[in-house]
Amino acid sequence: MDETITLLRAAQSGDREAAGRMIEANTGLIWSVARRFFGRGVEPDDLYQLGCLGFLKAIDGFDESYGTRFSTYAVPKISGEIRRFLRDDGAVKVSRGIKERAASIRAARKQLEQELGRDPTVSELAAQTGFTAEDIAVAETATVPIESLQQPTGEEGFSLEQMLGDWTVEEKLVERVALRQAIEELPEKERQVVFLRFYHGMTQDRASRVLGVSQVQVSRLERRAVKLLRELLE
Repeated sequence: MDETITLLRAAQSGDREAAGRMIEANTGLIWSVARRFFGRGVEPDDLYQLGCLGFLKAIDGFDESYGTRFSTYAVPKISGEIRRFLRDDGAVKVSRGIKERAASIRAARKQLEQELGRDPTVSELAAQTGFTAEDIAVAETATVPIESLQQPTGEEGFSLEQMLGDWTVEEKLVERVALRQAIEELPEKERQVVFLRFYHGMTQDRASRVLGVSQVQVSRLERRAVKLLRELLE
């Protein structure tokens, strides 16, 4: 029996490993569809994740009696999911102003690191750039790559994805796109902790020095941030 049909039937029966194997085998197909939407204000990786979601929906909806190849059926499902996301303006778009602000902050951070021989505190960055701590938090979290969700943090080895919970395959694809927007809704301190811990990969001790607070406070803020993110993503 054709391997695609074998995997397809297994995936339709709830076998998540089979669904994952089908996505891996069709990565090129998904990317080929996602590339059609490059340059529309959405990161390529985000488009790919949305394409994967459409691919999973194609798995659920495919009927062998259609008399067509699965890939032929999947392509419009993939493009349709991306089009729907763009049409509904669900993408987390980063304005030119925020991108320019983030570039200024990166330059200031690098300069201060060289001058001070350590990570600059948020207040030092604010004094150097003229931006508020809130402005810095928004700019830096809005412009980091989406892969950072899976980046182990500090010495503990946990990623933000792991901290937020054991999502199913489909939920994980959706949450990777939605998480940036949820982070922007966090209070300033919690947002800064998330950024330093999970996007810069700092330990709690190092993050506490950058923020000018105790390690206990960082731990408390981190727990509160994760709790709020779970609520925002429900």
